Amino acid sequence: MPSHLSADRPAAQPPGRGSVDALISQTRRLKGDVDAVRRDAAGEGSDHPRERWQRALYDLALHQLSDLDEHLAQLRDGPLPTAAPEPMAPPQGSLLSRVGSAEWNLLTDEASWSGELYQILGRDPAAPPLTLDELPSLVVDEDRPTLTAMVTNCLVDARPIDGEFRIARRGGDVRTVHMMGEPVLDTDGSTASMWAVLRDVSELRRSQRAVSETRDSLHHRQEAARSEHRLAVELQEAVLPPWRGSLRLPHRGPRTLDLASQHLPASTSTMIGGDWYDALELTDGETLLSVGDLTGQGVGVTSNMTMLLGAVRGMAMAGAQPGQLMAWLNQLLDATVQPALGSAVCCRYRPATRTLVWAQAGHPAPLLFRDGTGRVLNTPDGVLLGATSGAVYGQTEETLQVGDMLLLHTDGLVPGHTGSAAANLLLGLAPRLTGNRTAQDCVRTVVEEFGESEREDNACVLVARVMS
Repeated sequence: MPSHLSADRPAAQPPGRGSVDALISQTRRLKGDVDAVRRDAAGEGSDHPRERWQRALYDLALHQLSDLDEHLAQLRDGPLPTAAPEPMAPPQGSLLSRVGSAEWNLLTDEASWSGELYQILGRDPAAPPLTLDELPSLVVDEDRPTLTAMVTNCLVDARPIDGEFRIARRGGDVRTVHMMGEPVLDTDGSTASMWAVLRDVSELRRSQRAVSETRDSLHHRQEAARSEHRLAVELQEAVLPPWRGSLRLPHRGPRTLDLASQHLPASTSTMIGGDWYDALELTDGETLLSVGDLTGQGVGVTSNMTMLLGAVRGMAMAGAQPGQLMAWLNQLLDATVQPALGSAVCCRYRPATRTLVWAQAGHPAPLLFRDGTGRVLNTPDGVLLGATSGAVYGQTEETLQVGDMLLLHTDGLVPGHTGSAAANLLLGLAPRLTGNRTAQDCVRTVVEEFGESEREDNACVLVARVMS
């Protein structure tokens, strides 16, 4: 094969065999390390988009290291003879065939190919190499202009070649070939010949597409999750009470309760959870206060929450007392196709006598703060929502005083604590809570104490301060 160098360029010395062997050893050690990490990676059998994307990247890295090993070995051993008797098949799973080379002499119109190039292009090694004019006959119609432009720019403008095109091999097999080349200049600076190296990158491009497709799938899944979250927020803003700030009542008569509330989202999720709160002034002048939670997250639980809240409000407006309301609510949830199991506490405040009537279903009892101290209200009998069809719920009464602070909350308000442990920590805030002048100040105190910690669950808190 003619020299690939111009007349005034000194020939590069081949690398030492020992240096190339050292590179091969390093490459094989790195390949073993990557393979070990791939086998130990979590989610090996998962079909989740993120896991598929990670596996595709591992496979691509391993294939590229295998090909680097082959290319270094080829560099060490030298090219195949031009007249190789049989094309050598690429190793199992290889992304790249061995690199082939060619030179086309423009003065004599002769061509010289290496044995690897015959193998890459699927040509009979006994056949003569194709000239530059004949080479496009191997290229698919759509890519011929690309090859023509690359060769023309190289020969006319002395630009290097660096591009890809598809070839059609025997039997209809279409492969993608990457070609890199340069012009070889004569002593007077004119182009005497052109040399190029070519490699089959079909499998490499397939692996890269697999990585891209799995990444796109993961991106689309994340976008769908964000869209679901936005829809859930919009549904809640349209149908449910706001998740921040004071609950505002129409106040047909004198203002008897100062209300404030807060929703604290889980630290590890952007999805809307099933915790809820509500306050409603009833037609008889009494006020409905309710707090609860449903299992699950997302649009589905938001829809169930909307149904539940509408049912609670409707039954309360019809005059149902808390115990009866809980029983009817239990029957409603038990009759649905997919019962939204959860817990709730429902209170009805009578301002004329400052009486609080309340019932609960598997939910933390309200806390009452007065004169620097706090306590848990005596608990009526109750069961989990949806647990027993036709269940009867007890209710109890508590007489309040002007200045009393009533705190309703869902489980998860105090990170890492539930039940009596969470109640005791909240009761420990009694001196600070009773020193606050407004319900909003009380909510702010609770959030400052427990709202900045990492939490696994969503939580809600509602505070009512007796004003008159």
